[in-house]
Amino acid sequence: MFESAELGHKVSKEVWDREVPALREALLDAQYDLAAAKFPVVILVAGVDGAGKSETVNTLNEWMDPRHIQTHGLAEPSDEERERPHMYRYWRMLPPKGKIGIFDGSWYTWPILERACGRSKTSDLDQDMARVARFEQMLIHEGALVLKFWMHLGKDAQKKRLKGLEKDPKTRWRVTPRDWKHFEMYDTFRQVSERALRSTSTGDAPWIVVEATDARYQRLTVGKILLERLRARLDHPAPVVPVIPTHPRPSLDGMNVLRALDLTKRLDKKDYEDELLTLQGRLNLLTRHRNFQKHAVVLVFEGVDAAGKGGGIRRITQALDARMYHIHPIAAPTEEERAQPYLWRFWRHLPRRGRVAIFDRSWYGRVLVERVEGYCAETDWQRAYSEINEFEDQIVRSRSLLLKFWLSISQEEQLRRFEERQATPFKRFKITEEDWRNREKWPAYEAAICDMLDRTSTEIAPWTLVESEDKYYGRIKILKTLVQRLEDEL
Repeated sequence: MFESAELGHKVSKEVWDREVPALREALLDAQYDLAAAKFPVVILVAGVDGAGKSETVNTLNEWMDPRHIQTHGLAEPSDEERERPHMYRYWRMLPPKGKIGIFDGSWYTWPILERACGRSKTSDLDQDMARVARFEQMLIHEGALVLKFWMHLGKDAQKKRLKGLEKDPKTRWRVTPRDWKHFEMYDTFRQVSERALRSTSTGDAPWIVVEATDARYQRLTVGKILLERLRARLDHPAPVVPVIPTHPRPSLDGMNVLRALDLTKRLDKKDYEDELLTLQGRLNLLTRHRNFQKHAVVLVFEGVDAAGKGGGIRRITQALDARMYHIHPIAAPTEEERAQPYLWRFWRHLPRRGRVAIFDRSWYGRVLVERVEGYCAETDWQRAYSEINEFEDQIVRSRSLLLKFWLSISQEEQLRRFEERQATPFKRFKITEEDWRNREKWPAYEAAICDMLDRTSTEIAPWTLVESEDKYYGRIKILKTLVQRLEDEL
């Protein structure tokens, strides 16, 4: 894979002086066109130690308008980042539409390093690369242009580069004992890197290996490829892929998972009050358990309008220290959020260990309201199932507890609660014209809900279906489920 980057490519000063001014002008023009075209560009600059990665990044910032570039030089993750899923730090750094994001170091760095140092297995590397490939495919589906540059030096060239940097007092600081240690492992790093690049070099996001022995060749090559790919995307937008409509499979007997729920379950007020106090006390003690600080908790509340999500959430927070939880009520995305992939606004709200994040509605809006109301294309909500499962898999892998509650009531009970809200002055804010309009689409929402439950209730993140026709029963079931899960984990 690296043979063509070990041939001694060079560019003369004359060629450099002749081509760079025109290249810079063209890159600036493309950059301003990008601002109007409104899609993000993600550039990864990776490679061996001493291969001029940072210098290449600096050159791109010099050649283009840095006001429209977000540059991220990634070192070891911070304590805050270590307490969240591995991809959290990268999601937060994604550029918005119309901007360029340059990553000096990326989501490839740590998996390759861990495998080369023997701290993980080849199977672990393969799994990490499969997750990376899915992540990049999601970015592309969301409209991003992804460019991946690998700066390569042969073994002799790397040794010469490190010695040259170390010899010059002005650049000596760039060479560390770690660099020499990695050089001693050159063959291992090469083998691991080849495996990683081979498995993630796709048609939509191929790796571009650039020889780094000559700085002028290296930087001119990167600049020209960036311009070529950017111009191609600007001048020839990706064609819209026709969608073959899919329809829910009809039930021969009219049954589905929602209709099978027993909505007649009830709990009388005295039993409810007794159980509520008991469960809230247990929950409070569990959150003060010494092992609780080793976990984060993510609670997702979904359900039909007026199903009691807010009431269920309040019965949980009444038992918690207000400093340890945060409620995220999810409405229509803001302008900032619309400039990012749809999962971005949820990634940035994931909690640290010892904290609880409560989502009053969530990422499932993509396969519910956005699907039914036509706010996104069918291709978008169809692929969202696997992207959501991947997101939740990463949450659970990071030692977070993820609990998902679907609250269900009948159409008749919903109507009764709507009328009650409308007649009660301090509850009127809870009812909108959209709520009434959504009632007319009950069958479409029911089909979408059943699809969602079937495709995202996994062994690591199952849905808990809550019969909420009786609010007392529903609230207690939610608390019991949460308390039992915490007791099992702690």
